Amino acid sequence: MATAPGLQPRTWDGMPAWAKDGKVLCFFQGAGKFKTRYATFGISDRAQLDEGGLWPTAFAIHRFGDAEATMVRRAAG
Repeated sequence: MATAPGLQPRTWDGMPAWAKDGKVLCFFQGAGKFKTRYATFGISDRAQLDEGGLWPTAFAIHRFGDAEATMVRRAAG
């Protein structure tokens, strides 16, 4: 919340997510719940971070630091 105070916390598929104007912009997906190797932090298409011909929309996450906070601030616009 300190990174992007304009976003509202909510849940999405039972996992933490953050929304702007009621629309999810970024979300967490736990590895255990989704039976995957990695927990992931994702950015929805509503964030409009389109740059170039290819851009990532989900990241395997081990920790949340400055670079990740910058991405959330960009998504929050």
